[in-house]
Amino acid sequence: MVKRHNNQLPDNIYQLQNLLKRDPQSYKDEFNQQQQHYQSLMTVFLLRPDQPNKQLNDLVLFMAQVAHCFPEALADFAQQLINVLQTHSTVLHPSMRMNFCRALILLRNKNLLAPNDLLPLFFQLLKCQDKNLRKFLEMHIINDIKNLNARHKNAKLNTSLQNFMYGILKDNNAKAAKMSVNIMIELYKKNVWNDAKTVNVIATACFSKVAKVMVAALKFFIGTDPADDKKSDDDDSDDEPTLKDVMFATRVNKKTRKREKEVKKAKKLEVKNQKEKSEAPTFNFSALHLIHDPQGFAERLFRQLEATHERFEVRLMTLDVISRLIGVHQLILLNFYPYVQRFLQPHQKEVIQLLQFVAQASHEFVPPDALEPVLKSLVNNFVTERNSSDVMAIGINAVRELCTRCPLVMSEDLLRDLAEYKNYREKSVSMAAKSLIHLYRITMPELLHKRDRGKPTEATTEIQSKKFGEVVAKSYIPGAEVLLEKSSDAEGDGDYDSDSSGEWIDVSDDESQVKSADVTVEEEDDDDEDDEDDEEVESDDEEEEVDEEEEEEEEEKSEKNEEAKKEETKSSEVDEPGEQSSSSEKKKPTPLKQSAKARNEAILAEKKQQAAEISVNRILTDEDFLRIDAAQLKKKMEGVKRGLKRPHEQDVSTARNELVPLSNIEMIHKKRKNDKQARIESIRKGQEGREKFGYKDGRVDPFSSKTNREKKKTKNFMMIRHKARGKIKRSFKDKQIALRNYLVKQKKMR
Repeated sequence: MVKRHNNQLPDNIYQLQNLLKRDPQSYKDEFNQQQQHYQSLMTVFLLRPDQPNKQLNDLVLFMAQVAHCFPEALADFAQQLINVLQTHSTVLHPSMRMNFCRALILLRNKNLLAPNDLLPLFFQLLKCQDKNLRKFLEMHIINDIKNLNARHKNAKLNTSLQNFMYGILKDNNAKAAKMSVNIMIELYKKNVWNDAKTVNVIATACFSKVAKVMVAALKFFIGTDPADDKKSDDDDSDDEPTLKDVMFATRVNKKTRKREKEVKKAKKLEVKNQKEKSEAPTFNFSALHLIHDPQGFAERLFRQLEATHERFEVRLMTLDVISRLIGVHQLILLNFYPYVQRFLQPHQKEVIQLLQFVAQASHEFVPPDALEPVLKSLVNNFVTERNSSDVMAIGINAVRELCTRCPLVMSEDLLRDLAEYKNYREKSVSMAAKSLIHLYRITMPELLHKRDRGKPTEATTEIQSKKFGEVVAKSYIPGAEVLLEKSSDAEGDGDYDSDSSGEWIDVSDDESQVKSADVTVEEEDDDDEDDEDDEEVESDDEEEEVDEEEEEEEEEKSEKNEEAKKEETKSSEVDEPGEQSSSSEKKKPTPLKQSAKARNEAILAEKKQQAAEISVNRILTDEDFLRIDAAQLKKKMEGVKRGLKRPHEQDVSTARNELVPLSNIEMIHKKRKNDKQARIESIRKGQEGREKFGYKDGRVDPFSSKTNREKKKTKNFMMIRHKARGKIKRSFKDKQIALRNYLVKQKKMR
């Protein structure tokens, strides 16, 4: 007869755990029994802590689960586990150590332990040779701090924890320091600790003697662009079927294991896309702006770089961080440029990144004398015909990015030499040279040759070349003078009045109106003749040069005439002083007779005055700003009567990009050679939808038999070789022998 066990609670602690959570007081005796058993097992375990004990493991987790039911009885439970881990952290068996940590985390989740009591212990346990434990503790620390700051920032707690982690960074233990850096970086990425103190604590890790800690901190400041990652993910997921398509195909088609896998994969992608949409926006490189002393930080990094013996990849990271600091904060670190200059060779490893660092570290406050040797080495080492076209194009692109941020470094002779590559035989080089020409068209057009400046527009006349260190601070809104015009002029079809075209009209005289109208018509005709290709810089601009020379000659003649008239007025004034006022009024030159340069300056001055008055005396609305933007764009397109060939590029002189994308230097306008697989795919794609090439079977019924001649085309050559011999032409002697044999045979038959 089987004996019944009515009370199994002393042996089944999981059932007891469930009952205790429901009704603690009813099962208090059973709990006391388990607690005494735990105390005895712990006493035995401490005699040999390196040996595992499964019963003790189960009881420790049991006590942690029901600790909130008996807080007074288990008041010393957490401290006992902490003492065991502190005393025997490196000796404990890995499974026992992991269970003790899990029990403490359970107590922390029930708010029975403070984070300041638990984190020092966990950082001490990071010294253990247990990788799984270190990962587990790292995830707990990150999630715990994130949960503490979920509703509101706990400034007092965060400050104490940050101070503790700052002390861990100075610890001799490399693993603990590396884990501390990883935790702070992860919390910064999760927008939990995104303040300046965290960034500056991570900045101190860049000077750590441990290479892994230093590299982790450098990677944090370098960062990765989340937009590029999303683009690559989108490119990979473009070929993937959507969840809707997969579900429809599964419902219609036969159910197979392959289709089930496709459904699971599509669901995962859908969940991933939904998470990405709900994620908070990430602001890349914002950590560089939170550094307290960027100049001192950059100088210390550069001193460390000069004295380091780390591998080349680590030095590249340090150079990247220094260049970003110089570009973002516009620092002055003159020793940086000669250091990088010695690496600017086409055969240098990762030379494109080095070119990027040079461009990032240049800005308008760097003296041009410091950047001039770098520019010359770029041109001498890259932009030479002994190199390949790709190397030349990359060199010109690097020169363009350098001059975008510091245009004064370029000399007139060097710019004109580089502009001659616009007619180079390789398109990649010519396009790079044209981009450099376009840059100086909108920044310093006087350095270019007249044929490369393009057609003058109203926007180019407003360009002011800045000197070194000069800052142009405008006290008005450029283009605000357009608000004085009628709304019909602003919203019309783009026809220009005499006022908007920049001509002066004397309304008091009809003849002057006729003359001014004739002048405007002639100038528009000249503009139409000269405007062959404004966007593309081509070599066939001789007609434009001739027209410009003619205009200059006309201006010189008009100036001479004006001087002669002035001399006449002076002589008349001396002879007849009484008639001085009347003669000056008669001999005063009209605006149409003034030189073109003086006319343009007067027009610009008047427009600036109008814009200043509007900016001060009027509150502008959104519609006003839209009209101003349209007028500014019209200035850049003025005179182009044949339509805009491509969208207008952004004026690089108005906005300063803090960082240089690597694609700006690698941008080579060239058709790349495809690999064999890509060529085969393009061939297959081109063969779709066309008839099969080769022999066409002309049978009406495809199941009918073929003739012997058609069958012979598919047979092996050895099967029909004897018949192929008959096609060979016989010689004259063979024909004679055959004829003789034929005649002998005929005689015998008779």
